[in-house]
Order: sequence, then structure tokens, then C-alpha cells
Amino acid sequence: MSGTAGALVLGRRSALTLTLVSFVGLAAFAWPLLLRVDPGATGHVGDAPLVFITVLPLLLAVVLAEFADGGIDARTLAVLAVLAAVGAALRPLGAGTAGIETVFFLLVVGGRAVGPGFGFLLGTTTLFASAVVTGGVGPWLPFQMLAAGWVGLGAGLLPPARGRRELGLLVAYGVVASFGYGLLMNLWFWPFAIGSGSELSYLAGAPVVDNLHRFGVYVLATSLGWDTGRAITTSVLLVLAGPAVLSVVRRAIRRASFGAPVEFSGPAPAPSVPLPRR
Repeated sequence: MSGTAGALVLGRRSALTLTLVSFVGLAAFAWPLLLRVDPGATGHVGDAPLVFITVLPLLLAVVLAEFADGGIDARTLAVLAVLAAVGAALRPLGAGTAGIETVFFLLVVGGRAVGPGFGFLLGTTTLFASAVVTGGVGPWLPFQMLAAGWVGLGAGLLPPARGRRELGLLVAYGVVASFGYGLLMNLWFWPFAIGSGSELSYLAGAPVVDNLHRFGVYVLATSLGWDTGRAITTSVLLVLAGPAVLSVVRRAIRRASFGAPVEFSGPAPAPSVPLPRR
């Protein structure tokens, strides 16, 4: 156990695997800033299947690394499946007006309660399950999975804290993660969405710093309100339901990790002999 109130330790294999999948994910998001985008490009429609078939084996590698490092076991995976199903059911309730998102607080709580590897898997599987349930499968899906996975991963890497301090830490992180998720999903389509000639548009062949400035102006002008709605929803849910859900998840993980029968490696104790009655 780590010092994060019951969160599982991130082993070396898991850390290396998460670093690899994160590097691949960041490259998938950021390559238009480093390479010239064809003005006639149709967005990530072409490379999204490649990203998806690359990410899936890496997610399996994360699971195997977590097993090898002792971070998760079959019972912890059962908890993951339950939380992912709950998240998939919650997401359609809020993924709509004014950026209201009801699922992100669950990703934050899950990552905090169990650990960064679990949090990453929870984010990716929740978004995948939600897309399958709601018919939201498209070229955006692998990018949503990665961004949500990083939300859960970051929650698992937060420093130790308890009580109100922990709740305040989670709320602050929930705000940052909400804006970070929006930033990444804007970057997913922005280079292909707006034509040239505007201060908000991607400029093919321009230096990275110039395009980052244009991207920042675009985010402030178009999606700040939407991301603010996500941040408010996540914060409110963390305050209202965070402590209770955090306690339930931690209790479930403790039972999953330590509920197995105790096995003795030494010699068996001698059988007790009943004393004769007097």
C-alpha cells in the first residue's frame, strides 16, 4: 500500500507501460503541431483507427503489468468493471447542455481510491463502454479514452491527504482535470476544424509557438464556458458524493485484496484434545 489512504502502489512495469501509452497518446494528439497538416485533410478520420488498434494492445499491456506488479488482481478487475458500468450509465445523463458531465467525479474518486494504473484503466474503459452503449463510436473515441484515462491516472498520483484536506485536493484536481480534458479534446479537432485566415485557426507550417498561441485564443473564445460547466459539475459532485463514494470504493478494494482465506506456510498446529469432564 502507498501513503494515499489505501491506494495501490504503482510498480515499475506499470509505470513504464503507462509512460509508453501516454507517449503514444500525446503524439496522436499533438502531431499536427509538429507536422504540416494538409489543408484538405479530413481530421483524424484517417489515423483514428490506427490510434485505436495501437492503444488497445497497450491497455492490455497495462493490465498485465498491473497483474505482474501486484497492483490489481481478478477481484480488483471486478471492481473496475462495476465502476466502469456505473460510469457508462452516468455519462449519458450529463454529456450535453453547457458542458455538464456527471462521470468525471467517478474517474477522480476511482483513481484516488485505488491508484494511478487503476484510474487510467477506469477512464479508458468507462469511455469505451459509454460509447458502445450510446452509439457514440467514432474517430474521436480513442482520443476520449486517452484523455479520460489521464484524468484517472492523475488522480492516483495526487499526494497523500485525509479528511477535508483530501476533499479540497480532489476538488482542485477535478477543476484542473476538467479544463485539461477539454483542452485535449479541442486539440483533437482544432487543426482541421477552422479554415485559414482567422486568428483562431491553425496555420499550416507555422512555428509551434505561433500555433499554440492561436490554439489558446480559440479555446478562450469558444470552449471556456463548456469546460467551466464540466469543472463546476465535477466539483459539486465531489463535494456532495465524493467522500461517500471514496469510502465505498476503498472498502471494496480492501475486501477484494484481503478477503481471501489466510494460508499458513508453517507446520499445521497440533489438533486440540478435549479435556475429560470431571
